[in-house]
Order: sequence, then C-alpha cells, then structure tokens
Amino acid sequence: MRHSSTAPRLTRIRGELAIPASDLANALSERIVGQPAAVEAIVPYVQMYQAGLAPEGRPAGVFLLLGPTGTGKTRTVEALAEVLHGSEKNVLKVDCGEFQMEHEVAKLIGAPPGYLGHRETQPLLNQQRLNSVTSDRCSLALVLFDEIEKAAPSFTRLLLGILDKGILRLGDNTTVNFERSLVFMTSNLGARRMMKELRPDFGFEASVERPLADSHRKLESIAMASVRRRFSPEFVNRIDRVITYRPLDEEALAEILDQHIADLQRYLEERLGPRAFSIEVPPDSRRRLLREGASPEYGARELKRTLQRRLTQPLAALVVGGKVEPGARLSLDFDREQERFFLRAL
Repeated sequence: MRHSSTAPRLTRIRGELAIPASDLANALSERIVGQPAAVEAIVPYVQMYQAGLAPEGRPAGVFLLLGPTGTGKTRTVEALAEVLHGSEKNVLKVDCGEFQMEHEVAKLIGAPPGYLGHRETQPLLNQQRLNSVTSDRCSLALVLFDEIEKAAPSFTRLLLGILDKGILRLGDNTTVNFERSLVFMTSNLGARRMMKELRPDFGFEASVERPLADSHRKLESIAMASVRRRFSPEFVNRIDRVITYRPLDEEALAEILDQHIADLQRYLEERLGPRAFSIEVPPDSRRRLLREGASPEYGARELKRTLQRRLTQPLAALVVGGKVEPGARLSLDFDREQERFFLRAL
C-alpha cells in the first residue's frame, strides 16, 4: 500500500533536506507502481544534486520517459514532487500539444521589445514560475514537458539551449536558469509497436511466451529507434537517461486500484471530518472495476475515472441526501444478475 511505510528520513546537506538513497527509492517505489527502472534511473540524479555534485552549466538531470499511455510516465514526476516537496503539484508542467504550430512557441518566451503585445504577453517559462515549484524542503525544481513529440520543431530547438547550457533566453532578453532543475519529457513514440511486440495479433509469435528480459530489451530498442527518427542527434545526445515504461500487468493494476481506494478513504476523512464514514470494496467488485477501468491499450488511465463514476459519485449522492450516518461502513458490491454496482450498509 502507498502509505504503509514510515516517512523518509531527512538530513541536511548544504542547507538542503536530503533523503538517503534507499529511503528515496522506497518512497518512490510505493508511489510508482510496476516501473522499477524509472526509480532506479532517477534516484542517483537527485542524490548528486543534494550532495552538490550535479554538473554545472546544465540541468541537474534530463530524462525522456517513453512507453504506452497509462503506464505512469506523468505520475513518476508527480510522485517525485510529492516526496521532495510534499505535494504532487510542485511541478512546472508544459503541455506540448498546445505548441504544435510554430507561432504558438513564442508564448513560452514572450514577445521581444517593440513587437505588438510585448507588455501584455507574459512568458510561460520564467524564473518566477520555475522558483514557485520549489519548496523549503528542496530547491530542486521539476519541469515536465508532456508529450514532447507533439510540439513544433522550433520547440525542440528552443529546448536545446535549456538542455545544453541550462539557460533559456526570453523575448525581453532576460534569462531563466534551469541548473537547479530536473527536466522530464514524456512521449508515446513507438508505443504502438511496443504493444504489437508484446501482444502479436496472429501467427506463431502470438502463442510463444517471450522471456521477460528479452521483452524489455526489445521494447527499449523499439523506443530508441522511434526517438532517433523523430529527434535530431544533437537533441538526443543531451538526454541523460531514456526510460522505457513497460505495460502494467494485472498485479500492478490491482495495486494502483488499491491506492486509489485508499486515497479516496483519506480524502473522505479530510473533507468530512467527524461526519466521515468508511468504505469497503470486496474482491469481486475490485475485479469488475479493473475489468472496466484498465486495458492493455490505455493502462491505468481510465481506472481513476471508473472509480469516480462507480463509487465517488454514488457516495456524493448519499452524502448530499443525508443518507449516510457518521462512522457508518459502506460496501461497494456488484450484482452479477443485473450487471451493476450498488452501495450497501454493513
């Protein structure tokens, strides 16, 4: 379970609250389900920064996260923010899908002096916004460029300055310093080929069980081939680690569902206080939620929405109607004959 272990131990190095590597890895592993390679790759860069040994003149770490949708790429960055800063919201996120046209890229750095709208246009990437996602616990900023493959070519050229020198020059000729930051880029490049590799549709390959290590190497090969086709060698060479996320298996999806249910219970207790009640989801109902909310194509992406539709919304209706007593115990059951979920008091 996500919060079953004790909080990470904190020590101070150069005024920073530093977490021992083993504690940091354990804290991340509890939050990032089914992707040990991601934890293994990121922890050393956090440790180098906290020890004062990160390279100068560039970001403390640059990561490209690849893999099918719903496998936890964005969740990885949010989990790291939660561990380092105490909140998953301490991330400067840029949705690259909003910058598919060349002229839209100017929004990131603002218009230069003399151009129409110079004073009215505030750059999206500025030092104030970067500093706002740090905390008293840690001065390391987390920057996420989501779905990088959707951005216009000029967007990646703009990123080269950040990845190479740790500096972004804005339209008004001021600069933003990214040396105290970890830069993450997510992408679905090669995801379709990865899924086809893991689940062949027909022929002899469909009936052959591949060794796990061979599958991982093949997925990494597919991912890197897709990256090199899409991005220039100069861009790829400035990435410290490329992390390939594997599709989540049934065990990982079940653990993610457990986390969502536990999160909902904590949320009820925080928001309702003395009016709070407890919820239980029996094994059969959990299997049905997984069947409905998880799939090989979309991973765990729909799982949270399914839980909201099948559990949170019915709970809200009961609370608004005054039909739940404080301290009550409710169970989410599934009626197989009518093929529907229903809540009942225990």
